[in-house]
Parts: sequence; C-alpha cells; structure tokens
Amino acid sequence: MALAPVHADLLALARSARQHAHAPYSGFAVGAAVRTRDGRHFLGCNVENAAYGLCNCAERTALFAAIAAGCQPGDFVALAVVADTPEPVSPCGACRQVMSELCAADMPVILGSLGVASSQTSVGALLPDAFTLQAPAR
Repeated sequence: MALAPVHADLLALARSARQHAHAPYSGFAVGAAVRTRDGRHFLGCNVENAAYGLCNCAERTALFAAIAAGCQPGDFVALAVVADTPEPVSPCGACRQVMSELCAADMPVILGSLGVASSQTSVGALLPDAFTLQAPAR
C-alpha cells in the first residue's frame, strides 16, 4: 500500500533529519519528523552520549523541539521515523510512551527505512493501554 503524498513528504523529512544524528557509539543513526495541525514540521535525530541514559531518540527530539517552540499536546497530526534497517524501524518504548502522552491515539506514525520499505501504524497501536498519570490541578 502506497503512502499518502503528505506522509511520503514527512518520511523524506525524517530521512533528511537522520543525516544530523550523533551516533558515535552505536553507529545507528535515526531521523524523525513531526507535523503539526498548523502545517509546521519539526525534525529530530538521535543524540548519543557516553553515559547511555543521557541519550535521546529522534522521535522524542522532534516532539520536544515542537513543545519548546510552543506546541501543546494534541497539536500533532503525524510522525515519521527512519533508520538504516532492512524493514521499517519502530520506535522504542520510551518514545512510544512520550507519543502516547503528547499525541492522539489515532495519530498516524509512519515507519521507514533508507530503502523503499515503509508502513503506517498509529500511536495507540504502538502502545495499547498506555500508562497515564493525571497531572495535579494548578
């Protein structure tokens, strides 16, 4: 099944973002792109650190850049992620949890590789029964 042109464009942006990855330890460069309701795009790449717990994935980098620019949870309409893998790459558990809090469960997530392989899923399908925590009233 071919991707919709807007999703193919988002996948191309994720491939572009991957070129900026800082992955000196794993050599596993990942790129991501998120589209907002108002048509803006935010890109992310993975950034590794010798203290592995301080690393950040491409998907979270893109979403955090959008939040830092003033976007709010629910402002996102699609996310694409790309890596040099034989099959389309899938987000890690930490990224799935962040997506479940910032994005609608039915939001499309486009999984890609450097080749032509791609597939589409949703936030809810990636993390069914996601953990939620009610924020305290302010």
